[in-house]
Amino acid sequence: MEPDDNVCLCFRVPLRKLQTFMKNECPQKASQLSECLGAGTGCGWCVPFLEKLHEQHAAGESPDLDEAPENYASRRQDFFSTGRWD
Repeated sequence: MEPDDNVCLCFRVPLRKLQTFMKNECPQKASQLSECLGAGTGCGWCVPFLEKLHEQHAAGESPDLDEAPENYASRRQDFFSTGRWD
């Protein structure tokens, strides 16, 4: 995923905003990422990805998602169609 690609599709929160938020605010819990433009408070699809980004940040790594934006959006659509994460 590129920095300007949206992680939270409901509120159009890009990866770059989340990275900057974590760098500046150092959230103690993944749920605090919701303070960044409401990320994760819409449909909930991005919550596991926000948790992953937070884990990376807490481990001292650069938060990133190894996923193409097209695949990410497609997986979200499949989730809502089937109710399954695979």
